[in-house]
Amino acid sequence: MNKSNNLYRDVLTGLFFTTGVFGFMSGEFIISTMLFGAATISSNLDFTGSFRA
Repeated sequence: MNKSNNLYRDVLTGLFFTTGVFGFMSGEFIISTMLFGAATISSNLDFTGSFRA
């Protein structure tokens, strides 16, 4: 994975996480749960496009 792809994934994960924290603090628990789940999925996915069998 190249460095720019890691940067985009890290920015996306951080954005989901911080938005989820702010949603949790404001009482929007369903939205914050979905954002935390999106942060988890985006941090674990490999966006290189290569298929490994």
